Amino acid sequence: MKPSFRLLPDIAIADVAFEATAPTLNELFETAAQATFEVMAKTSTITPTISKTISLTASTIENLLYDFLSEIIYLKDTESFVFSHAKVIIKEGKTFSLQATLKGAPIDTETQDLGNDVKAVTMHMFFIKKEKQGYKAQVVLDI
Repeated sequence: MKPSFRLLPDIAIADVAFEATAPTLNELFETAAQATFEVMAKTSTITPTISKTISLTASTIENLLYDFLSEIIYLKDTESFVFSHAKVIIKEGKTFSLQATLKGAPIDTETQDLGNDVKAVTMHMFFIKKEKQGYKAQVVLDI
């Protein structure tokens, strides 16, 4: 299974949904981040000039993905950054922990092809499933 994502048909006027698949949890989170990045801006128009590190812990893998994508949106809202690349390392134990490095740039309306202003990750239709060839996640973003 090759990591990939696809936008799902419109489910509501103020939402964008996507499905991400990947052979590993690390790649699933990277792919979900990439889908979120692409909803916010065409990543090919972002020249990475900054790097941000995110460290999170959660009791479930679903909560970890939710928190991770929420942190990406938070960085866009509070620091005016958009991203084009994510590298994720997940560790499993009594809890799930994540260490991620995001590469991107400050928002620049003149050089970047900006998309939707994502407001939040929702729990509507949200899931992560272990499948025969890897993992699958479905996410709905409020725009």
